[in-house]
Amino acid sequence: MSKVWFITGASRGFGVLMAKDALARGDSVVATARNPQSVTDALGEHPNLLALRLDVTQEAAAVLAARAAVDRFGRIDVLVNNAGYGLLGAVEEASDAEVRAQYDTNVFGLLNVTRAVLPYMRKQGSGHVMNMSSVGGYTAHAGWGVYGSTKFAVEGISEAMAEEVRPLGIHVTVVEPGYFRTEFLEGNSLVSTREQMADYAGTVGAMRTFAASVSLKQPGDPRKLSQAILKLADAAQPPVRLMLGSDTVRMVREKNRFVEQELGEWVALSLSTDHDDVLQQAA
Repeated sequence: MSKVWFITGASRGFGVLMAKDALARGDSVVATARNPQSVTDALGEHPNLLALRLDVTQEAAAVLAARAAVDRFGRIDVLVNNAGYGLLGAVEEASDAEVRAQYDTNVFGLLNVTRAVLPYMRKQGSGHVMNMSSVGGYTAHAGWGVYGSTKFAVEGISEAMAEEVRPLGIHVTVVEPGYFRTEFLEGNSLVSTREQMADYAGTVGAMRTFAASVSLKQPGDPRKLSQAILKLADAAQPPVRLMLGSDTVRMVREKNRFVEQELGEWVALSLSTDHDDVLQQAA
């Protein structure tokens, strides 16, 4: 049975590839972007495509877009919260305005769209919400603190929501791509903090140099990611987390080993803070 997709940030990168592949296999796609003409330019005219204007930071616009999707196709089977951008800079370098703008899109925008779509999924008793996170949402790195924190938020939202909606027939998956060969590290998807402090040259400055050197040379193939997302959509029991890319798998395993090692080193102090009656029972 063909699916109806609702994809945010669908004018470039992962979004446009997922939309194109879904259409190619006979699915219907609601593809949203701030400029819907950019979606049409990228995908062309198609009877199963509805290109909509959507700024995810505007909740009322998200509600209207979800309603338009259901009016056109009758349902929404897969929501891909893909809209977002990166912010590169030290935590101290990031201004209040830069942090708030990052959260407005990456977190509050995702919540706006999710709240707009879930009522239709609840009514139909089915659906799959896919929240695009990052390996940076699982393990943090210098220079990506604020951006990573938005993805950590997406991880927590997704885990909890997966429990909440599972009894209603709805699945939630948080997708964690590593470095993929898109334009994410270019100026249209990545913002650097206006302030750049010399004291962070050896950490954040090194990350800026690294990011510039690997842009458009990343190991991940976006076309294969898109195909993986289609397989995820077809899974009867999809995972809560899907890690994509060999670099993501490596970094997640390294993080897990580090956390387990550090926990072991400090576990006595960790356990010592229970009330005495609890400690006596444990003994």
